[in-house]
Amino acid sequence: MTERFDARDLARAVSAGVLQPGQDQALLAFLRQQPAARGSFQLAHVAFYFGALLIMGAMGWLLTEAWMTIGDSALLIIALVYITGLTLFALSLQRRGQPIAAGVLAAVAVSIVPLAVFAIERLAGWWPLDDAQGDYHQYYTYVQGGWLAMEAATVVAGLLMLRLIPYPFIVMPIALALWFMSMDLSEWFYGDMFSWEQRRTVSLWFGLGLLLVFVGVDGRTRLDYAAWGYLAGLLAFWGGLTSMQSDSELGKALYCLVNLGLMGLAVLLRRPVFMVFGALGVAAYLGYLSYEVFADSLLFPVVVTLVGLGVIALGLLYQKRREQLSDALRARLPRWLQEALPALRR
Repeated sequence: MTERFDARDLARAVSAGVLQPGQDQALLAFLRQQPAARGSFQLAHVAFYFGALLIMGAMGWLLTEAWMTIGDSALLIIALVYITGLTLFALSLQRRGQPIAAGVLAAVAVSIVPLAVFAIERLAGWWPLDDAQGDYHQYYTYVQGGWLAMEAATVVAGLLMLRLIPYPFIVMPIALALWFMSMDLSEWFYGDMFSWEQRRTVSLWFGLGLLLVFVGVDGRTRLDYAAWGYLAGLLAFWGGLTSMQSDSELGKALYCLVNLGLMGLAVLLRRPVFMVFGALGVAAYLGYLSYEVFADSLLFPVVVTLVGLGVIALGLLYQKRREQLSDALRARLPRWLQEALPALRR
């Protein structure tokens, strides 16, 4: 529930006899002391995440080839300074009661671990790839088995960081490293002939597995670690699914059905992120129908407009009756599935 109450609401409760005189002020003081419990998302939080993503990008996929010329020792020193400085800063913020800023900085520190391992491997002579494959930014663009040590170290560092600074956003670099690892392990098995079709398949199944893992995590931890896990899983699953090409109408219709299923999961789990990806997939399918199947139809845009209005109406209904709809949908499921689903967060 996200309802907000102010002093006037509580004063009316006193007038109606629901609260005793004086209880309204005590309750208001109590609520003001617990801003985190109200789930507010402020503009400052957007700045925290945006700043973190900028640093991740700067020290990750935006790292230019010029950085490769400064030497592996310099790369290692810079990476360690970043990791140590960001971790200490995050710990300081955590002690000062700033968990969100601390958590996103801790996640940034974890995201720089691959750079440190990259430099260590090259300095120690353990680098498994040749010089043509030695640019660090290729870690984010190419599937290669030689990245495995970097990915494994990132996962371990992320898990350790979660014990030090428990914040859900740290799950994101861990999940990203696991996604890369699934691709690179597949390259070991398939060899150099690891095609784009195989990469899409691996991404799809890895994403599906990640989603199932976080369904098991959801509702069973004090902090909401599943939120970022769902996002990472959907990026892998939906990205792999959407990039697959099907020449049959049945295959395209099944793609639309899967996305409708994601929208149903949004209601079942009360997770809007499933609705976003599902809606994007359905929109893509409708776009295909518009440009390919019904290109000469005058009525098709009108029908789609009516469908859009219906979806908006359903969204308004869901907004008003979210709890009732989720509970009614769950009540129709087999008991074993009800027990396996995560507890709903209000």
